[in-house]
Amino acid sequence: MSIAVVTIVHGRAEHLARQREGLRRSTRVPDLHVVVAMDDPSVQAPGGLPFETTVVGVPRVDDGLLPLALARNVGARTAIEAGATLLVFLDVDCIPAPGLVAAYAAAAADPSTEDDLLCGPVAYLPPPPPGGYDLDVLDDLAEPHSARPAPAPGEVRRDPAGHDLFWSLSFAVTPSTWQAVGGFDERYA
Repeated sequence: MSIAVVTIVHGRAEHLARQREGLRRSTRVPDLHVVVAMDDPSVQAPGGLPFETTVVGVPRVDDGLLPLALARNVGARTAIEAGATLLVFLDVDCIPAPGLVAAYAAAAADPSTEDDLLCGPVAYLPPPPPGGYDLDVLDDLAEPHSARPAPAPGEVRRDPAGHDLFWSLSFAVTPSTWQAVGGFDERYA
């Protein structure tokens, strides 16, 4: 399985650095990190990471808004063209837990869920202390969102209500599922 993490960003260098560090510490690092820089030429692909990084730029849309949907679609297309067999989307302010990428990979490898829209649990951190977060203790700091499912590590739950709780901040799909869904509606900015 070739895993690509797709992140869209504009002006959030510190968040992107924390996310990259979280990915570096993953028990299963991605093969590729596709970063889509929305009107942000300062975003660069760093060296020294155990995964490849590709940075793709997209401009603002005509009315000056950030093209969030377009950026996610460009990221998915870039990852698929690079050979990814699993697309993991993470918002730039998400620091992945060490097992996140591996958990998405395991869920996608299960024949009963391989065509599903996979959504990870969401937790929130308090504001960072001076000097930033200690990534070794993030699990102790994170508070699960009270209105969202919080399955135990390794547990997969199907949502009988459909996609009412979908959040784009952390999810994974296979390229075939991505193409079946049609990506994001690019009229949204």
